[in-house]
Amino acid sequence: MISSISKEFSWRRRWIGWRNRMLASPRFQRMAVRFPPTRPVARRRARALFDLVAGFTYSQILAACIDTGLLEVLAEGPQDAAAIAARIDLPVAGAERLLHGAAALGLAEPLGDRWVLGADGAALRGNPGIGEMVAHHRLLYADLADPVALLRRGGGGGALSGLWHYAEAAGTGDAAAVAAYSALMAASQPMVAAQAIDAYPFHRHRRLLDVGGGEGAFLAAVAARVSGIDLGLFDLPAVAERARTRFDSAGLRARSTTFGGDFLRDPLPHGYDIVSLIRVLHDHDDAPALALLRNIHAALPPGGTVFVAEPMARTRGAEAVGDAYFGFYLLAMGSGRPRGSDEIAAMLREAGFVRPHVLTTAMPLTASAIVAIRG
Repeated sequence: MISSISKEFSWRRRWIGWRNRMLASPRFQRMAVRFPPTRPVARRRARALFDLVAGFTYSQILAACIDTGLLEVLAEGPQDAAAIAARIDLPVAGAERLLHGAAALGLAEPLGDRWVLGADGAALRGNPGIGEMVAHHRLLYADLADPVALLRRGGGGGALSGLWHYAEAAGTGDAAAVAAYSALMAASQPMVAAQAIDAYPFHRHRRLLDVGGGEGAFLAAVAARVSGIDLGLFDLPAVAERARTRFDSAGLRARSTTFGGDFLRDPLPHGYDIVSLIRVLHDHDDAPALALLRNIHAALPPGGTVFVAEPMARTRGAEAVGDAYFGFYLLAMGSGRPRGSDEIAAMLREAGFVRPHVLTTAMPLTASAIVAIRG
């Protein structure tokens, strides 16, 4: 067995070495572009490499579209550049430059001498949480201005970590401290909530406790789709208070209970047959993440379920989201790391859960899911 594995790695090593020598060869590159059968592949790889090089510029064009409100203006219907410039407070030349850049990225589209919303711009408007993420990316980009320095200091210590410093301060945080991060999570939660609710039959349960549930966006989404399930939310006291206000406004007071505390230090409420962690586990390093799972295990009855949904590392078709985007996002935050489903399953077993299994989600780019049972 060991010999066969060794042979496989030896073959792969030789193949990778040959492949890389060829791809790095200017002669091979010229041949690949001129030779009709390989030309489409060469062009596609060149485009992908250029996109990698130019990615920050693309992101800043998107940020300008969000900051100026360009996409909202274009959604109103065809307008000429001068009218758009007046609406978004840019000189006409600046507006035209932004419009052409946005069109190249699919965010805008020319229609004769006027401009309308592009296909990707329309899709982005349908997911307002993305706009919120783009708006706060200026903090992440400030930290990534010197990515080597960020790696050397082990993460944190920059602009992004200041957004959620309260969560690392022994469970403290007043209303002002938690507002920005809680609002961001609430705005972007519907994308994950839709994947989670589609992937798992929550109607099989009587009482659902969402740990680290923020302002209650996930529970509100569950309530809209699943009748007859009681809702509980556990988060820091100031965050739980924001959730209580949300539930009251949504007419969910009779179905919901909020609990304030620190889920790494305080016992969780009992009496719930399923506990959810929505984009929570990856925010924490291994030791506190395992402590959280053990705390959930202690709160659940035998046969109770834990449900974890978040973007996961090494997910087929979404590899860049895990180890690239969230790998460095969480590094800048100063806590946590993306984990593969196999790593999460191992942590669940170590915490005392049994039969962990991965659920299929329609959009793993947004979130993957895994459930396990309290033995």
